[in-house]
Amino acid sequence: MKEVAGMEKRFVADAMLGKLSKWLRVLGYDAHHQSFYPGDLLDRLAQEGRTLLSRRPQTVEKHLHALLIRSDRLTEQIQEVREKSGITAPRSKWFTRCLRCNVRLRKATTEKTRENVPEYVFHENAGEIRFCPSCGRFFWPGTHRARMEKQLEQWGF
Repeated sequence: MKEVAGMEKRFVADAMLGKLSKWLRVLGYDAHHQSFYPGDLLDRLAQEGRTLLSRRPQTVEKHLHALLIRSDRLTEQIQEVREKSGITAPRSKWFTRCLRCNVRLRKATTEKTRENVPEYVFHENAGEIRFCPSCGRFFWPGTHRARMEKQLEQWGF
């Protein structure tokens, strides 16, 4: 289940894999996650061509493109997805998705940025500030991002 050039791998994570889906988003992957999936929503999302990530063997057995995540620890979960799906996560894709909404971030306009981020952030990072068109959150390369980059490097990305 390796990545095909030009095709972006997409995931849907079951309710138990919220942290994993967040870190897949950090890496730039489309990783849908909800704390509750009503009705057959999880099945429908998996049928859209997404790789289903689950900790439940009975859920994985029902889907052709599904990965059983055995570990309950994030570091091992990331490694399992990496080994089983072949994700590569080039650095240029990191931090391109909203960590909350999973939507691709856009470059923020100067006017919009000035109104929504602290002044020192605007002056230090003006050209690098992104925003989520869905939830309106702003993202910039601060200390939190530096810690996340360090974690990704420790994981071998």
